[in-house]
Amino acid sequence: MSTADKLRTGLKGETEIVVGTRDTAPHVGSGKIKVLATPVMVNMMEEAALNAVEGLLPAGHQTVGIRLDITHVAATPVGMRVKAHAELTKIDGRKLTFRVSAEDEKDLIGEGLHERIIVNVERFDKRTQEKAGSGR
Repeated sequence: MSTADKLRTGLKGETEIVVGTRDTAPHVGSGKIKVLATPVMVNMMEEAALNAVEGLLPAGHQTVGIRLDITHVAATPVGMRVKAHAELTKIDGRKLTFRVSAEDEKDLIGEGLHERIIVNVERFDKRTQEKAGSGR
């Protein structure tokens, strides 16, 4: 498998939502104030990274997240639109590094780095099933 064929730095992905009550900190268990939850923002950043490379990986391969280093610097109320962006900035073998950010209609609300690794889905699933069967 060669990632050099289709993957290249500069690839971009994004996603967006309108914040609903299901996206708030009390709903996901990450706080008590009814604003966009950090885990939801993180999920959006990961989805944007997925969208940047979706369809460009060899057959039978996907990416999984291995590292996040982000800040969440501004609150977003229910009803406001949020967009998350990812740009592929580095390819190191199977490891992909993305610059990620999110903003609402008024402010930058978060940014940072996200790393994903390319895996062979069949091998990954086999290892996961073996782990589940090991009793640990």
